Amino acid sequence: MLAIYRREMGAFFTSGAAYVFLTVFWLVSGIFFFNGVIAAGTTDTSVMFNSMFIIVMFLIPILTMKLLSEEKKNKTDQGLLTAPISLWDIVLGKYFAALTLFIIAESIVFIYAFILNYFGNVIWSTLIGNYFAMLFLGAAFIAVGLFISSLTENQMASAVVCLVVLFVIYLSEMLVVNFANGNFAKRVLYKIVTTLAFYSRYTDFTRGVFSLPSIVFFLSTAFLFNFFTVKVLEKRRWS
Repeated sequence: MLAIYRREMGAFFTSGAAYVFLTVFWLVSGIFFFNGVIAAGTTDTSVMFNSMFIIVMFLIPILTMKLLSEEKKNKTDQGLLTAPISLWDIVLGKYFAALTLFIIAESIVFIYAFILNYFGNVIWSTLIGNYFAMLFLGAAFIAVGLFISSLTENQMASAVVCLVVLFVIYLSEMLVVNFANGNFAKRVLYKIVTTLAFYSRYTDFTRGVFSLPSIVFFLSTAFLFNFFTVKVLEKRRWS
């Protein structure tokens, strides 16, 4: 797994993908930080973290689109699939490489926090809680993106499909918000969608609510989609 991890980390930086991802992430998060915190004259970073859900949703597809689709396109996946390593090593090596880059990107919030210290007292417990909430969200979304990348050899198709899936996840709660008091079928649909919701679980953390079930949900989602990716590669290995 470590060999795959080092290979992917090197590929991120040699291809320039890491620089593009980090630059866009830091630029957009900086805008949210200035407008939501500095311009508002507050040290409360909740608004910034709430808005950063959108950054994660749009940038994760760019981060994950080439992880497996490029291997398939260049026919290098056959070398990986026949190598004397487990499929879990392949998947987790790529997964943790993407997650590491995401952690580097989101750690910019600590620089923002030190800036805020000059203007007032930062509630570090809340900020760290929000940081880990975004980490868990990113962990789940990266697993979704990696799975989608395993289904196609077209990087752009992988990015677009991943973005659509994440956007549907984001909109799902809004689409069923009026179903709570509807007929039986609508109430059941509302219950299913809200149980599987990402956005409300994430925003609970931005409001200072620590939710262990939400953490378990994000980590379970990450495990489940990595498992799906292993099964896709397993099918390809034996085909």
